Amino acid sequence: MKQCGRAAVVMRLGLDLCVPHRCQCGSDVDAQGRHAMVCKKASGKIARHQVLNDVIWRALNAAGIPATNEPSGINSRDGKRPDGLTLIPRQGGKPLVWDVTVASTLAASYADTAATGMGLVADQPATRKSAKYVDFTAAYIFQPIAVENLGPINASALDFISNLGQKISYTFPATTERLSSYSSASL
Repeated sequence: MKQCGRAAVVMRLGLDLCVPHRCQCGSDVDAQGRHAMVCKKASGKIARHQVLNDVIWRALNAAGIPATNEPSGINSRDGKRPDGLTLIPRQGGKPLVWDVTVASTLAASYADTAATGMGLVADQPATRKSAKYVDFTAAYIFQPIAVENLGPINASALDFISNLGQKISYTFPATTERLSSYSSASL
């Protein structure tokens, strides 16, 4: 964990993180090491995706909404499937499907957008995910969840997560009261 913290501080300050070298994907890695945040073969990218997907799944279940990860039998036009599915209908009698993506604000393709404001990068892959799953909208509610690797979340996912948090607080009101009183006491 100390190395992760060190790397985060060094990257934030724009200092050299590593010796320039060639990545296993064939791309050149500069001394700042930013390529690790965008490399398709970086293990951290897959781990971030899996953790985010698991958090959504756990939150849905905590809110009393049974869900499954990596549902089989549901495929998009390109053969890919969403990351998760609620097992009971939600709005309009449709179950919800979600798909998580992690966008790197350090990628050259997002540099201009990232420079204009915080959180704008996450909206682009969320829009692409929505277009990818447009044929699902007749039978499912689709929720893209796009998170920038440096923190911000796309607007619709932020609303979704906020609503989910409210449902969890209704499911566990005593816990919410204890947490609220703890927060007030610590101030």
